[in-house]
Amino acid sequence: MESIQSIKQRFEIIGNDVKLNRAIEKAIQVAPTDISVLVTGESGVGKESIPKIIHSLSHRKHAKYIAVNCGAIPEGTIDSELFGHEKGAFTGATQTRSGYFEVADGGTIFLDEVGELPLTTQVRLLRVLENGEFLKVGSSQVQKTDVRIVAATNINMFEAIKKEKFREDLYYRLSTVEIGLPALRDRQEDIHLLFRKFASDFGQKYKMPTIRLDDQAIQVLLRYRWPGNVRQLRNIAEQISVLEENRIISASTLSSYLPNATGSNLPAVVEHNKKDSDFSNEREILYKVLFDMKSDLNDLKKLTLELLKDNDSAKVQEENEGLIRKIYGDADEEDIEHEESIPPKLLHLPEPVMETSTPTLAPQPQEDRYHFAEEIEEEETLSLQEKEIELIKKSLERNKGKRKAAASELGISERTLYRKIKQYDL
Repeated sequence: MESIQSIKQRFEIIGNDVKLNRAIEKAIQVAPTDISVLVTGESGVGKESIPKIIHSLSHRKHAKYIAVNCGAIPEGTIDSELFGHEKGAFTGATQTRSGYFEVADGGTIFLDEVGELPLTTQVRLLRVLENGEFLKVGSSQVQKTDVRIVAATNINMFEAIKKEKFREDLYYRLSTVEIGLPALRDRQEDIHLLFRKFASDFGQKYKMPTIRLDDQAIQVLLRYRWPGNVRQLRNIAEQISVLEENRIISASTLSSYLPNATGSNLPAVVEHNKKDSDFSNEREILYKVLFDMKSDLNDLKKLTLELLKDNDSAKVQEENEGLIRKIYGDADEEDIEHEESIPPKLLHLPEPVMETSTPTLAPQPQEDRYHFAEEIEEEETLSLQEKEIELIKKSLERNKGKRKAAASELGISERTLYRKIKQYDL
């Protein structure tokens, strides 16, 4: 069994962090087996090195090793890429094609960003993991493959399972052994070491003197949180190597290359469910206003129907005093005294039907009796429509006209949003 140090040299892994060493050690131990491995960690921490280590130390090392970025393949073609397709299976399938699982038979497949796989593809992948069987797109003939799968993800898999974006049974199949790589900010002693290695490499590549950081610049380097991890550090080292004439880099020069370098580097407490919280709060307030308005309109319709049924408006007002106050609000004493002297019709109540000398009244048409209630319903519909237009406009402005993001924010499909934009001529 190779040592951790020899593996680091072979795969050019820089650092002496305890968590990093533990991850490499687990990769060395699991390599001789056929166990499925899930590599976790933030974007840019170097997860692609682990499957290479596992493949090179396994009995499959002389067979194919294929790395697949699941997030970069369109949803409509990923099944064809992974499992192949038959001629005529879909438009453009002019010939039979072998997928990665067929080509890599006997070897290893690295599925990067496995959390981005569509649910239909997850079902196919689960079948491969369980019994090594798969179907080409457009074929009914079952094929067998002997492939070891190493997957990687930078998302919280339990959150994805909770939101039903990833199958729980597939997660447990993939993560027989889970190897976690630490973020760069958790490897303080390795940050400057990595920067020096990258600076040396780029100095040789571009035939320039190697850049060096002064003492204050080193402190800036160590305090920065590195959200892009090792990948971001490498890019920064390359930019400075190419652009700066002075090869001794000061703190101010380094800070100019670091996004939000002047901001706080303390860990931030972030609620997982606080996505677009400002807009969500505003939307909740609007919904509450609409529901309260609907309740008031229903009370007003009830009062109107009472007046239509009963000819004595004074009696109706007395019996429904609480309801009237709820609709029109509490008034000052002077307003109440003034209102008592005003006829009912000036209080926005419909006039009662007066009796005539005729013993019986002709029945009112249904349309006239509920005409007032229909007007209220129409006003309510218009009000809701205006609020809907306002919400759509705000969401589109907030997302700079991106319909997909706006639809997600509003909780509707992109197709529904497009229909409403066309309907309201936005």
